[in-house]
Formats: sequence, structure tokens, C-alpha cells
Amino acid sequence: MNDQEDQAPETLEMGEQEDQPVVEDDLPVESASETGVQDAPGEPAQPEDDRAWYVVHCYSGYENKVRHNLEQRIESMGMKDKIFDVVVPTEEEIEVKEGKRRTVERRVFPGYILVNMILSEESWYVVRNTPGVTGFVGMGNNPTPLRPEEVAQIIKRMEAEAPRIKVTFKSGERVRIVDGPFNDFRGTVSEIDMERAKVRVMVNFFGRETPVELDFLQVEKA
Repeated sequence: MNDQEDQAPETLEMGEQEDQPVVEDDLPVESASETGVQDAPGEPAQPEDDRAWYVVHCYSGYENKVRHNLEQRIESMGMKDKIFDVVVPTEEEIEVKEGKRRTVERRVFPGYILVNMILSEESWYVVRNTPGVTGFVGMGNNPTPLRPEEVAQIIKRMEAEAPRIKVTFKSGERVRIVDGPFNDFRGTVSEIDMERAKVRVMVNFFGRETPVELDFLQVEKA
């Protein structure tokens, strides 16, 4: 086990991280069996075996490296019949910087990966001793599986057709309009509508504050 932990990137202090408690960070800690929640129409059907999705905590910024390490261990240790999939949840996001739009891939849960597996002592050992992994999310030493509706919500975010728009400003802050008839005007954010992806900016016209409604992509932080 110690040999595996030593394979993590040199920049990580593995010994110190190992003693830290598993970070739950608002992720689920109850299973469907504990809450009595039954599958609702439209939710993913329960598999016939005992496979489930588990949340694994790892070093933030090394999610893809940890996934690669775990996939190699699954292959070399013959665990394909127990560990089926390893996912780093991501979503596309549009951000505006210096008047230019660009699409970036953002991790939905920084510092976490999802593993679809049948939990046993052997599969737990393979995952837990993967370089960069610090533990499972759950109560004590008992990993807690995600509920089917939580898995469906994560998949929905990952498969969304329209990228999310990164909002770098908040109410009361000064912004610059970068597109449209008010290009290069500056104003103060008075309201943000996340559902409609709209922002209301108070712009000074001839000494009077006038509200202007704009798309998120039409403004940037001044």
C-alpha cells in the first residue's frame, strides 16, 4: 500500500494528506436504501447486480491523472468485472475575457471522481490505494453510493447541449459592456437573472442612471 502512495506526483505531500478526513463538501451521505427513496418514472433503472456509483476524493487538479492511474490498475489487476467505469464530471462553460469569448471545460466537482463499481474488500483496496486518492465519501469507513436521481442529475449536466456561461461579476460591481449598441459603456450591475442569463446594468446617460438589460456575454468585469 505504501509503495502505491509513493507514486503520486512529487508536488503532493502524500503522508500529510493521508491523515486528513474525507471531505464531504455537500456531496450525498445517504443511500437510497437508507432513505427509502424508490425509483421515480424517468430515473435510471437499478442494475440487477450490486454495482453503484461512488464518490472518491482525490487531489484537486489531479482528477484526470488519478482516473488514468485507476484505469491502469483495473486493467493490470483484472478488476473489470468489479470496477466498470471511472468518470471525471465536466461541463462546457463560456467565459468572456478581454472582450473575447472562449469555451472551456470545467470540472463539476473539483477534487472528486466518480467510480461505478461493485463494492467489496478487493475493489475498495484497488481504488483506495490508487496514487492520488485520499478516500471514499461516506460515513466512517463505509463508502456511500450515490442515489439514482443524483447520478441522473450529474449526467444531465455533463450532456447539456448549451454550455454554461461563467458569471464573473455580482450585484453592485462595475462592468464594461463589450457588445451591442452600448459597446464600451460602463455601469453598475443592479440585477442578475441566472435563469434567463440576463443582467441589468445601470448606465449613466446625460447625467441620469438608466437600466439596460443585457446578455451575460455582453458584459465583463470592469
